[in-house]
Amino acid sequence: MYLPSQFREDRPQVLRAFIARHPLGTLVATTSEGLVANHIPMFWCARADTLGILEGHVARANPIWKNLAAEASVLVIFMGATHYLTPSWYPAKQVDGKVVPTWNYSVVHAHGAIRFCESPEEALLKVRQLTERQEAARREPWAVTDAPREYLASMLRRIIPFEIVLTRLQGKFKASQHRPADERAAVTAALRQEGLDEASIEELVRPPTEP
Repeated sequence: MYLPSQFREDRPQVLRAFIARHPLGTLVATTSEGLVANHIPMFWCARADTLGILEGHVARANPIWKNLAAEASVLVIFMGATHYLTPSWYPAKQVDGKVVPTWNYSVVHAHGAIRFCESPEEALLKVRQLTERQEAARREPWAVTDAPREYLASMLRRIIPFEIVLTRLQGKFKASQHRPADERAAVTAALRQEGLDEASIEELVRPPTEP
């Protein structure tokens, strides 16, 4: 992806935290039929001597697990907050009119090699881990063991777990870092007025990156 230096984010802890906030990834791969994309919730796990792994599962009915070679290279795209920025928000609009519209967004690209596994035990483990992460903040979290055993076994047979050993993580946070402080303040105020939550605003308007 095109990545100007002012929007580049390479800090592993920042990229991992971003994936945790936005776990629905777009898995992009090349098959004999060309490029395919699937939208799958995933989670990052540490693994020695790597950048970590992404774990998830696909439906057994999804042909991707049969169409990809072992250790095939894939790309996963995690998208965060996005928003159109109108020139009307900028102070310069009233001064000299030298402003144009833009679009702010935050995204992480994860590159790696994918491996599928038909093990029911591994499927259960990955489903449990993903569920526990998503349910953790709920007042009364649902657990995999809440489902009847026979029903759960039937559902697990319908999925194929996978892991992606990461080889590269790239972040692009296009968030007005290169704009003057008064512009960033004006955009922040305008986004609040439009009703955006603070977490999204923090992703859309960021201070300049420390050298």
